[in-house]
Amino acid sequence: MDRREAIKHLLCATASSALFTSLAGKFSLAQAATISSPRTLLGTGYKALVCVFQYGGNDAINMVVPRDSAGYSVYSGSRSALAIAQNQLLQLTPTVPPAGGGSYGLHPGMGGLQNLFNSGRAAIVANVGPLLYPITKAQYQAGSVPVPAQLFSHSDQQVLWQTPTADASNRRGWGGRLADLFYSSNINQQLSMNISINGENVFQSGNTVVPYFVGQDGAEGIYFVNNEPWNAPRRNAFLALRDASHGHALQREYASRVRRAMNNETMVTSALNGAPALTTTFPDTDLGRQLRMVARLISARGALQMDRQIFFVGQGGYDTHDSQLANHPDMLSDLSASLTAFYGAMSAMGLGDRVTSFTASDFGRTLTSNGDGTDHGWGSHHFVVGDAVQGGRIVGTMPDLTVGGPDDADWGQIIPRIAVDQYAATLSSWYGMSDSDRALVFPNLSRFSSPNLGFMV
Repeated sequence: MDRREAIKHLLCATASSALFTSLAGKFSLAQAATISSPRTLLGTGYKALVCVFQYGGNDAINMVVPRDSAGYSVYSGSRSALAIAQNQLLQLTPTVPPAGGGSYGLHPGMGGLQNLFNSGRAAIVANVGPLLYPITKAQYQAGSVPVPAQLFSHSDQQVLWQTPTADASNRRGWGGRLADLFYSSNINQQLSMNISINGENVFQSGNTVVPYFVGQDGAEGIYFVNNEPWNAPRRNAFLALRDASHGHALQREYASRVRRAMNNETMVTSALNGAPALTTTFPDTDLGRQLRMVARLISARGALQMDRQIFFVGQGGYDTHDSQLANHPDMLSDLSASLTAFYGAMSAMGLGDRVTSFTASDFGRTLTSNGDGTDHGWGSHHFVVGDAVQGGRIVGTMPDLTVGGPDDADWGQIIPRIAVDQYAATLSSWYGMSDSDRALVFPNLSRFSSPNLGFMV
């Protein structure tokens, strides 16, 4: 192998190993170990947040559905052929009546989350979405209050859900900013406290901390560096490039990142191999396998010397413009079963109150059907799961599902009543974020009346 080919393979390996997440604008940012002035420890005891991102825009209107006669009548009238049969809905028994009254049920495939909600281990946060300011229908239609740019665009709204500024050009997520505050809580400063099982994301990227990527089966290595005899020429070329005394700063930084990736692979693999075996059975699905890996990594937290961690997993397929009745039930069933299994694994480890999982998505779907599915919406409902959750509650106010009603911006897009900033800040406060750091992590939060929604203990 010549030098040119070796460099080409190195570049490919670097991209796949998450050595340079969002390379543009981040090359100069080293990970936690290189920061000369770490923050004072802000929290004690292990805690983890687990973001479950539903890519495509989940139709939460068919996930949490009115069960009372009046509410169901409005829902079924708006949804027409997409409406879930009233007698199939799984009854929710909240500990306090929902704001605005009424009763609600879950999609029939979500028995696991129904049990977690009814037993106080999960909450539903209603009608959340990216906002710059609180806004009414009249203000939206008059254009008198600013709204985030490119509403209803998948790529933009995915970023807006993951950033604390409602600015799609900002590539620093609120999970990354939170990690910037807490990375010094961990003894291990080589491995990032932010780990993704679903590849690149904005959520975990901070000014200092960048995520480390792990596969569903474990740490990912650089594939052409195995120690087989037939691979000796490529391995030798690779190691020579890695260990050379480079004169250029970019070359030195690159070699440093490669060494770190290799060391992290060895470290994570050893910790996983030595961790206690999981006793919980997870669904054999993409999401189930991702959450199983998160559980394995948490079980190895002692060997990895981690006190604070943030994880990211993803579930695709929610862009249900067509065939929604055929496809959506399987995704919701998988979501419910996978989150339930993950909660069970955390409880078995004695970490039910130390690990909180939560959902996020591009946006909700339209109130009305397009004939075979739904189109891009805005506000949506989300689950938060864990023993630290004030469970058995529907937080916020469920929207009016009347077509053309007060919550219908136009074309069936529901206007959020809770900003992503409020949802995220509530989780972050439980994680240990101080009130004085709110503006640092969530610069727009002061525009909203409730910086903490109270759904965490």
